[in-house]
Amino acid sequence: MAKVKVGLVQMSCMKDKQGNLEKAIIEIRNAAEKGAQIVCLQELFTSLYFCDVEDYDNFNLAEAIPGPSTNALTEVAKELNVVIIASLFEKRAEGLYHNTTAVIDADGTYLGKYRKMHIPDDPAFYEKFYFTPGDLGYKVFQTKYAKIGVLICWDQWYPEASRITALMGAEIMFYPTAIGWATSQDEDTNKEQYDAWQTIQRSHAVANGVHVVSVNRVGFEQDGAMKFWGGSFVANPHGKLMYLASHDNEETTVVEVDTKATDHYRTHWPFLRDRRIDSYQPITKRYIDGD
Repeated sequence: MAKVKVGLVQMSCMKDKQGNLEKAIIEIRNAAEKGAQIVCLQELFTSLYFCDVEDYDNFNLAEAIPGPSTNALTEVAKELNVVIIASLFEKRAEGLYHNTTAVIDADGTYLGKYRKMHIPDDPAFYEKFYFTPGDLGYKVFQTKYAKIGVLICWDQWYPEASRITALMGAEIMFYPTAIGWATSQDEDTNKEQYDAWQTIQRSHAVANGVHVVSVNRVGFEQDGAMKFWGGSFVANPHGKLMYLASHDNEETTVVEVDTKATDHYRTHWPFLRDRRIDSYQPITKRYIDGD
């Protein structure tokens, strides 16, 4: 299938985990009614973004994958004939947790999961306290409608991650995300940060010749100290914006992408073909300084 309708669910969250799940299901239905075939939810959509503090009680938000949330979404996917990309807080074992995205096919089949590889540790984003780095490697999933690659938030800054995912055959790359502005910042800083975030992901689309879909949360959290900036978007294989969400509103939008466009862009702009893979061994070093 070449033309695929992707649904982006950009929403705000509340403290009620079950309430967030039910809200997301409503929006999945909304997307399906608009024709969506693949629906992507934002990062950690069943809760507020809890990594602003190091609090042991927050580990109670985690669950097994497959588990309660994926079980509920499996039924929805099967009923609506849609693929669902669901970012969840995974409890793998006692004391072992991951930031993980599950992929459910349109017939309700659980296809597997991707565990976030790059884990940040910044003020208000203390993810290393909660998440063990992913150990499944980069992943692609053959769904009913397309072969998709899934990366998660902080992964979006790394061209190596998108490159490997594309080389594994991803036709569309999805980024569930949770990122925002400190409300104490000035507007110039806000704009610079958002532009960097969008630009790096559009560059992945260009470098790899694939569509990129980025889905972010929106709304004020952390007692008003953080405004998650929304701005979800779809970029074509040349980085052109096909859709751009607002910074303020909840939005459920469906965008049609043509995966066959990859052949056109890669043929006319053969970045993938012209890679000098024989010269790339130094990329595995932390820094090239002789040590």
